[in-house]
Amino acid sequence: MEPSAAACAAEIDRKGYTVIEHYISPEQLELGRAFINQQAASHDHEYFAIHGIEALGGSLIAGLALSQPFKETLTELYRLQTGREPAATEQIFPVIRCLQGRSGLKQSHFYHFDATAVTALLPLYIPTEGEHCGDLIIFPSVRRIRFNALRNVIEKAVLHNTASQKLVAFAVRRGWLKPIRLKLEPGNLYLFSGYRSLHANDECDPALLRATALFHFGNPHHDSLVARHLLGTNKRKAKLDHNGLKPVN
Repeated sequence: MEPSAAACAAEIDRKGYTVIEHYISPEQLELGRAFINQQAASHDHEYFAIHGIEALGGSLIAGLALSQPFKETLTELYRLQTGREPAATEQIFPVIRCLQGRSGLKQSHFYHFDATAVTALLPLYIPTEGEHCGDLIIFPSVRRIRFNALRNVIEKAVLHNTASQKLVAFAVRRGWLKPIRLKLEPGNLYLFSGYRSLHANDECDPALLRATALFHFGNPHHDSLVARHLLGTNKRKAKLDHNGLKPVN
């Protein structure tokens, strides 16, 4: 039996994250991996990311993003974490990230806050050998939920620049900062507040494959023109609207 949203929210507040073990079945995991294998081959076994339901159409990941029970769970987590209702048009925004090859090394220690209050991470492939397996690194509850969009933009500008990210990465590697490090297990679902928590992934051996599905939900600034124009880089790169969908021409 899955834990209640209230229990998940309480554990996120207490520990910085919560885990629902064996969230998908072994058969579902194999379906997700089959999609990853196909995409990895088409990207010459180098880093790639796929954003949005339409780009992931027909995959296990798109199916989960469209699942009403899954959305209800994330909606309740959003309510519990913010005390507010999500925007009426809010949808789950899925992303596939695949670290492999030399280009995958450039995607490590990229410390950031998510645009959404709730982040769900579903590992599909996680290396188990070697020193660098792409662990999830979290500094939990670094900030509060900001309903002031301009303040959110300023905070992200301070921490999302190259100098700040390199400084945090250096301090983590030297042991001056001690974040939570999670060894991810394929098939488990990891829930945390990506908006409040500064997070990144550790390095991944370029000869190995790390593939995860991310599900973002609950943007406190969903209807803010300021946030829409100054943030949302990934959606703009993927040519998606602020709801994560292809614009209708």
